[in-house]
Amino acid sequence: MGLAHRTACIQAMRTFTAGSVHRADDAKDANTDASSSADEPKKTLPQKASHIVRSILHGSEQVRQETRDTLSKVLARGKYVHELAMHRVKPGYMDEYKSVVAELYPRIVRNLSPKVKLVGSWETDIGDLDTAIHVWEYQGYRALSEAYSMYKTEPAYKELHQRLQPLLRERNSQVMLEFKFWPTHPPVTKGGVYELRSYILKPGMLLEWEQNWRVGVECRRHHEEPMGAWFSQLGDLNQVHHLWQYPDLHVRKEVRESAWSENGWPETVLNTVPLIQSMSSRIMLPMAFSSLK
Repeated sequence: MGLAHRTACIQAMRTFTAGSVHRADDAKDANTDASSSADEPKKTLPQKASHIVRSILHGSEQVRQETRDTLSKVLARGKYVHELAMHRVKPGYMDEYKSVVAELYPRIVRNLSPKVKLVGSWETDIGDLDTAIHVWEYQGYRALSEAYSMYKTEPAYKELHQRLQPLLRERNSQVMLEFKFWPTHPPVTKGGVYELRSYILKPGMLLEWEQNWRVGVECRRHHEEPMGAWFSQLGDLNQVHHLWQYPDLHVRKEVRESAWSENGWPETVLNTVPLIQSMSSRIMLPMAFSSLK
């Protein structure tokens, strides 16, 4: 392992450990404050029940405030808004589908750039088959709204969208923000396969996920190239998506196994597994017009 990468990984681990110590000290201070307020009026049974329900559903008041502050100031890079569009295509119609989007999507990029860019378009090869994944990048919510309005009003785009509809079984859209520590990769041609790993987190766990993966991505960066990571804002919530690229599945196996020898990676896995409700993995092949391929 290169000295620079080992140093980055160790530094990330130290930063995470220091944060954990501070949080532990805060917890001690909170216990002290609680002891000093023992003379305050006790909560009634309904008040206690309400507090318990709020804690279960939303986390403690302190955690909720930290989450609000952190999401806007720490977690999100804040430069772009991203959209993940998932199209489930009728079996036997994928070639026709790709022909239509190959005409539609590059036209959108040409007309709306630089406000709108297509990060990538893929077809699932392993996972939920007959599925197309598209990741869009917008210069803020206004650019996203302008693009949506154009899709509904411009005759050329309406006609192409109408050609898509008979080919689809289902559509899903999710607006996301990219993690500050993991910016979306610029256009590149690398070949091979892409993997989209999607996680549904337990409510209130996003901050802890970010703190652990800030360490984990540094531990894996020199084994494989991280292409993007996002957390959902609109649509299905409490979801995180990580995008990776590999020359082939055999290399994927090797680099994932080698990551376990890195300082900090086993701890990342140990700390994040309890945060997950469910997860999925898709191996994808880029379409011909994809910016990442």
